[in-house]
Amino acid sequence: MLFTLTYEPAAAAGAPPANRAEPTAAPAPAPGSDIDATVLGFLLHKHPARVQTFEAPVGDIHVFYPEATPERCTVAVLVEVDPVGLVRNKRFRGDAGSLDHFVNDRPYAASSMLAVAIGTVFRTAMTGRSDSYPELAASPLPLRIEIPVVSTRGSDDDLVRRVFEPCGWRVEERRIALDPQYPDWGDSRYSSVTLTGNVRLAEAIRQLYVLLPVLDDAKHYWVGDDEVAKLERSGEGWLAHHPERELITRRYLLHQRSLLAQAGDAPVTTGETPLRVLRAEAVLTALRDAGARRVIDMGCGPGALLSRLVSDRSFTRIVGVDVSARSLEHAARMLRLDAASDAERERIELLHGSVVYRDDRLRGFDAMVLMEVVEHVDPSRLAALEDAVFAGASPSSVIVTTPNADYNALYPALEHGRFRHDDHRFEWTRAEFREWADAVAARRGYTVELRPVGVEDAVLGAPTQLALFRKEVVAE
Repeated sequence: MLFTLTYEPAAAAGAPPANRAEPTAAPAPAPGSDIDATVLGFLLHKHPARVQTFEAPVGDIHVFYPEATPERCTVAVLVEVDPVGLVRNKRFRGDAGSLDHFVNDRPYAASSMLAVAIGTVFRTAMTGRSDSYPELAASPLPLRIEIPVVSTRGSDDDLVRRVFEPCGWRVEERRIALDPQYPDWGDSRYSSVTLTGNVRLAEAIRQLYVLLPVLDDAKHYWVGDDEVAKLERSGEGWLAHHPERELITRRYLLHQRSLLAQAGDAPVTTGETPLRVLRAEAVLTALRDAGARRVIDMGCGPGALLSRLVSDRSFTRIVGVDVSARSLEHAARMLRLDAASDAERERIELLHGSVVYRDDRLRGFDAMVLMEVVEHVDPSRLAALEDAVFAGASPSSVIVTTPNADYNALYPALEHGRFRHDDHRFEWTRAEFREWADAVAARRGYTVELRPVGVEDAVLGAPTQLALFRKEVVAE
């Protein structure tokens, strides 16, 4: 699969479409400009005189420049995909018994694999940072992007135009016939697409990163909670005001209800701040209110809360615990523990463990956080959780967050009686959560305070509920 991006300073790219969601921030270089087009290499952090190859799980990624002159510079990204290798790789959910895992369009059509390649080779360019040409990096440039084969799975004929035109692109789309020798068979679901416009380079790359999987309406890898954060980062500056934001969000997150709720694709009245961010901020506030410095993140997952704890130097000892070894590997990579100093390695530790078993390694801490953990435990195991956390570890404070089932009625994509996540074993109403929290506090010698997380509905409360348990001080 392939795409090319061309920068031609003297080209008059023309005005953006009238329905662009947001005006450009600065004028494009004027026709006749004396800018050397090969500065594209500096903006992309890839030298025009070199052919570079990068190894990635999807295959080999080649970056090269078919042309690099002062007047015109084109970069090409070619991904060599090995479909059989992907089948054998458990990361990509291969199924050797399914023929379509071997015979497919992956080596040819732009899809999530090309998006992964873009994120791999242009990671710095996507941030918009350029030490050599900061003004060009911050300005719209006359760009041309050509994608020979784009998949538009399950979409209408106008989808490419609907998602790209509001970003400032002029769209030329040519449908590819099923078989040129048999025109009566009609068109395939593939198109050849050319985009031209005055767009900031970083935004152009981030738009491709998001919209290629959206067009295909599929991803070749498991979609987890970190996809929401990827969408937020890559959509910065253009997605919030896009007229097709809801469609883009749903397709990018593969229509998963739990992720859509996290992304705010429901009437969660939290404005532009996603609920998962508000939840993490509420937990940090509770930790500070409790005076905690030594903290356990129980059920840490890939490290969403750990990264916030690590960045706050008031937390002097941080331990992440999870039953999934794979999640701990993700957390270690995100925290860059392999490159951490000895002092940081002493401050941060990742442990394999479970919330339903006592663990002597977890005793003596100021606080333990169970952020969106309790609802993943079978009800029959809640007594074991209570024993392991409140009696076994016995921290000075315990912070528990969990969905408010009352609020589920406000999620239009959530069918009545269904949970927000497929792995939830239950979801408590506010009354049920209070009953559980009060009983645990009474049995284990803690006081408990309940707090709402997110903007509250007058009748149904907040989308998330938080309990702050504090160990009672026994007077001598």
